[in-house]
Amino acid sequence: LPSRYEDRTRMVPLGSLRAGDTAVVEGTIELAETVYRGRRSLLVRIGDGSGWLTLRFFHFSAAQAQALKRGLRLRCYGEARAGAATLEMIHPEYRVVADTAAAPTDDTLTPVYPATEGLGQRKLRNLAGQALDLLAGKRVALPDWLPPDTLTGAEYPQLADAVRYLHEPPAEADRERLAAGTHPAQRRLAFEELLAQHLSLRQLRLASDRHRAWPLAGGRPLQQRFLAALPFELTAAQQRVADEIGRDLAAPHPMMRLVQGDVGSGKTVVAALAVLAAVAHGAQAAVMAPTELLAEQHFHNFDRWLAPLGINVTWLSGALTAAARRDALAAVADGDAAVIVGTHALFQAEVEFARLALIVIDEQHRFGVHQRLALREKGERDGRHPHQLIMTATPIPRTLAQTAYADLDTSVIDELPPGRVPVATVAMAESRRDQVVENLARALAEGRQAYWVCPLIEESDVLQCQAAEDTAARLTEALPEWRIGLLHGRMKTAERDAVMSAFKRGDVHLLVATTVIEVGVDVPNASLMIIENAERLGLAQLHQLRGRVGRGSAESSCVLLYRGPLSKTARARLTAMRETTDGFEIARRDLALRGPGEMLGTRQTGLLQLKIADIVRDEALLPWVQRAAETMISHYPERIAPLIRRWLGDAGRYGRV
Repeated sequence: LPSRYEDRTRMVPLGSLRAGDTAVVEGTIELAETVYRGRRSLLVRIGDGSGWLTLRFFHFSAAQAQALKRGLRLRCYGEARAGAATLEMIHPEYRVVADTAAAPTDDTLTPVYPATEGLGQRKLRNLAGQALDLLAGKRVALPDWLPPDTLTGAEYPQLADAVRYLHEPPAEADRERLAAGTHPAQRRLAFEELLAQHLSLRQLRLASDRHRAWPLAGGRPLQQRFLAALPFELTAAQQRVADEIGRDLAAPHPMMRLVQGDVGSGKTVVAALAVLAAVAHGAQAAVMAPTELLAEQHFHNFDRWLAPLGINVTWLSGALTAAARRDALAAVADGDAAVIVGTHALFQAEVEFARLALIVIDEQHRFGVHQRLALREKGERDGRHPHQLIMTATPIPRTLAQTAYADLDTSVIDELPPGRVPVATVAMAESRRDQVVENLARALAEGRQAYWVCPLIEESDVLQCQAAEDTAARLTEALPEWRIGLLHGRMKTAERDAVMSAFKRGDVHLLVATTVIEVGVDVPNASLMIIENAERLGLAQLHQLRGRVGRGSAESSCVLLYRGPLSKTARARLTAMRETTDGFEIARRDLALRGPGEMLGTRQTGLLQLKIADIVRDEALLPWVQRAAETMISHYPERIAPLIRRWLGDAGRYGRV
């Protein structure tokens, strides 16, 4: 569809033209010359009796210069700017018109399409016009697959009428609504696209429900032993979600459940209960995380919790030595490894599972579709499919979750463990850096530990971000009495482990790190977080980083250091961080700022690549979409496939994961 529209339906006399106006004008060439003042340009002056205008071209051919002769009449469209002697239009669109009779102006708004090199507006308009001519001549059909009465009571047009209107809006069209994406013709298409997306996910879910899985009921004794050994009790929200997962696992078809929870809400303990259900049945569970650091954290947690219960937890990553990898693969293949934790190394070709009954994926939107599909297929054996538990610490607003994950059951851990103190957040300009360092020194003197986060590892002139290595060196100089550690993604695993262990023990007082610590790092004594260049990070990432503090009982603080001037979006992000620590409210604001595609990483997942609809703007359509979907599934199943094919092509197959 066009991204915007231009009004070329009215002719403006040259004498009425003002600087800044974008308009259609017409005049006769009075002068055309090529000048070489600093930069070669072609100047063409036109007049219409009421005034003059100069057309300036920097890129032109000799043939073009020769064709623009005195006496020719031109119709031009462009933006008028102040020039040396007259107003100017730089590189306007123009065409020669006969001077014998006034040529009619356009009778519709002119569409402007997203263009690419070698395919300009004129060609795109021509192609769209040919397609509309085919539609008008009934040489091609655009069938309406919506059930009858779906549009009753709404102001929405039929599909073919909506398409024609949006490519050729009449001169009197409501341009404000078109620009906002809320015109009835746009809403009509958005509704159908959301419906196709929803039906696609519903079909995937129905297909999944027809598969068989190992029912994993009756693991309660093992789970009770695990819970009894924990130094805390589950929150009511954790218990509720654990019960929902337990019911799914007991069913003979594969669980497909998304668990959302804010930073620190205890998703990992709930996942451990699911893992124990698989182990109690002599089956295997695989736990996959997107980064080495997060996967290691999961491995240490699961090993600490499950090893005392006699359960073999195996670590599998690309960083293992050849001998360690060989041993790990053998343990996985013969079933000796009951729980396997790792990164994407889990689904490489040489990994063979004995009986994989459960897959736990943390931060699933970080994985590509094909990666998740490969892991799922590894668990298919004897006609049975593994259960899938997906965890995310990026809370997703309810409406987005219902649309983006219509193929999943959703559980929400909406309660933080008792004793958690909200993190106080302040934003400070880079110019107050010395003051921040002074406050940091006082906090360290009180026995607190702190993080100092830098977005980049090495200095970059383009991004003007302080490098972690450079920052660590300067802070070591400013705070000589304190031990400062450095952590970033390019360090060897052993080096990273040594630094993290020293920080956990309290031997390192200040940890300078890149955003590698965004998820999974848990040091209860760390109660101060300083984030440099905070204006360059997204809301979800800032919230995740802030979640590394406030994990103990001490009052915690987060300082957002920013470099001005701030963009409108950056200012909105920092304001949101100061005003709330609620992950779901953060997610709602993030959605409004960034849109759902970016928020979910959907360019990677192959889902929710909406062409016309916008989840935030079109939220009011979602209940209507769900009702229409129920009607189609019940009464018009034959219309579902062509509707999905129209909007998604074969993208729906990715949803199998």
